[in-house]
Amino acid sequence: MRFEEPILLYGAGREALSTRAFLKARQPDLKVFVTVDSGEADIPDTEVIPPPELTAAIKAHRFGHIVKSPGVSRYKDVFDIARDAGIPVTSNLNLWGAAYRVNRTVIAITGTKGKSTTATLVHLMLTQSGIDAGLAGNVGLAPLDIADRHKVVVFELSSYQTADMSFLPDIAAVTNLYPEHVDWHGSLERYYRDKLHLIDREGGFPVALGAAAKGNALVAMAVRDHRRLIRELTPEETVAIDRAVAGSRLKGAHNLDNAQLAARIALAAGATLEGVVRGIAVFKPLPHRLEEHKFGGKLFVNDSISTTPEATKAALAAYKGYRLALIGGGHERQQDYGELAGLLEGYGVTTVACLPVTGMRLAAATRIAAPDINVLPALDLEAAMQALYQHRNDFDALILSPGAPSYNQFKNFEARGLRFVELAQAIFG
Repeated sequence: MRFEEPILLYGAGREALSTRAFLKARQPDLKVFVTVDSGEADIPDTEVIPPPELTAAIKAHRFGHIVKSPGVSRYKDVFDIARDAGIPVTSNLNLWGAAYRVNRTVIAITGTKGKSTTATLVHLMLTQSGIDAGLAGNVGLAPLDIADRHKVVVFELSSYQTADMSFLPDIAAVTNLYPEHVDWHGSLERYYRDKLHLIDREGGFPVALGAAAKGNALVAMAVRDHRRLIRELTPEETVAIDRAVAGSRLKGAHNLDNAQLAARIALAAGATLEGVVRGIAVFKPLPHRLEEHKFGGKLFVNDSISTTPEATKAALAAYKGYRLALIGGGHERQQDYGELAGLLEGYGVTTVACLPVTGMRLAAATRIAAPDINVLPALDLEAAMQALYQHRNDFDALILSPGAPSYNQFKNFEARGLRFVELAQAIFG
């Protein structure tokens, strides 16, 4: 692979840095530009093109390719302008496919929730079976950073990445499918189509479906032919995996589903049942996913990675028997909180602190569905924690599981989760 014209990096995050390093190693003298919609365009050895100048730069053909970061929507008008000008738009993932796909086994996992845990488990199950496997995508390394280091690569992919994925996997999996990311995709229908582009393709590669994906009509249509589906676990395998999960750090029924799906994928890729069980045993919860802390005699659960109501439901279900306080709400993605609100009382929730902007809908839905729950509107996370401290005798555990992204108040979910833990220690500890 060689580029004869300059490259534009659209975005300046982790994948942009990875792409720049890849290009530098291969073509040290290649001219590289960078542009960002907001924030700093802090990429080494690049020339910045300010957004107002981008259209003119495209029409002037100042570069021959655009490498788009996942967080930048492929449906922005500027990419139509680029395509009309004959300038291809690609990604870090697709560059990996062009450079390293040959002679490698690719396992690609997507879904609205559970994909990070499932991909991590598959990777552990393979390595514990003695298979040379690497983990990349949204967890592990950026695709180009993993390069050609492993014979098997497990990719955890968001809808941003599956939307225009140009190469085929050897095994693909979908954990589930719920509404999300409407702001990026432009419509719910387009989100579903882009997410399912991973499997809705020619090639006949095998597909594994999580428990919640199996009953989804859109997923069934994307599978096309049920003969592509990876086999179910045998009764003996199911018993062994269920026992392993019961003794592991995987909490909740949703994580049992994730482990069973991961086992089916890993076994199809050559893992042994013993390796699968060992993989479950060594699994450590991902940061900001049901991450537990104790301060002042109370349990605090950092589930900041939760960006959908479905993820919040799974988090609450994992703490059966506790009196719970929930912090919910965040960036607007047209989430529907009606069903979640109706389930809160059954999950043992006594108190809900609601953050802007979607928390206002959660508050309204909770007051209708469960009027006995104490609803505390708050301007920000610190105000929510201070308000909850005043009601600390009403709950045993406090869960930050917002069911929404963080972008309206934090750079990312990691920053939100870290701030939650800091405030829990400072206020309750």
